[in-house]
Amino acid sequence: MATAKGADTIGYLGQEDSIAVDKELVSSYKYTVEQLMEVAGLTVADIVADIYPKQKESDKILICVGPGHNGGDGFIAARHLLTFGANPVLFCPKRAKSEVLERLISQVEAVSIPILDSLPSVEEISKEYCLVVDCLFGFSYKPPIRKPFDDILKTLVNIKVPIVSLDIPSGWDVEKGPGEVPEDMRLQPETLISLTAPKLGSKHFSGKHHFLGLRIVPPQLLKKFGVNFPFIPGTKQYIEI
Repeated sequence: MATAKGADTIGYLGQEDSIAVDKELVSSYKYTVEQLMEVAGLTVADIVADIYPKQKESDKILICVGPGHNGGDGFIAARHLLTFGANPVLFCPKRAKSEVLERLISQVEAVSIPILDSLPSVEEISKEYCLVVDCLFGFSYKPPIRKPFDDILKTLVNIKVPIVSLDIPSGWDVEKGPGEVPEDMRLQPETLISLTAPKLGSKHFSGKHHFLGLRIVPPQLLKKFGVNFPFIPGTKQYIEI
């Protein structure tokens, strides 16, 4: 597996710059939101399949999705994981009304990926699932944690299976990290997947794996925001940092 020297050599993005990069990808480079989400979701699925391979046929992956683009990445990751031979199950506590996300929901329903409206208990998750993927909040999130997500995080904090978080652990301040998050809602994922660049709050991440993905972002745009995206050899969508 390819490995970069570390997040500090790549650079970090704050919340405003993260939003600005996405806007410029759409306005100046003519990407669509759906294109970006498709590659992001594929990256998540690629990492999950490589780092957490299925040990037995009954293994299930619980993917928790929010109403924003981070949740959209989770829907797409589920679809790709299914083609990789995994058993994804989606938990969607709040369905968005955007046309993009409605299409993504239709796509996973068409291939019979289960979508749960309520989160299983701590005991059920720990017994029935081998992994949880956290796609609840993205880099646009601002505290405080509102219902129903407060109770969701309280459950996830206590499960006994690994958690993979996308871009920033849900509930963390994108720039300040977990410091102001109540302890009973403070996720500590085993793996963090940063897209485009690590977010400032990820400086507080102390888990086992930190990956960087979304290699399609043009180098000149990354340089404009002070990001030194490392070279990824071969055709992989990610690199460990």
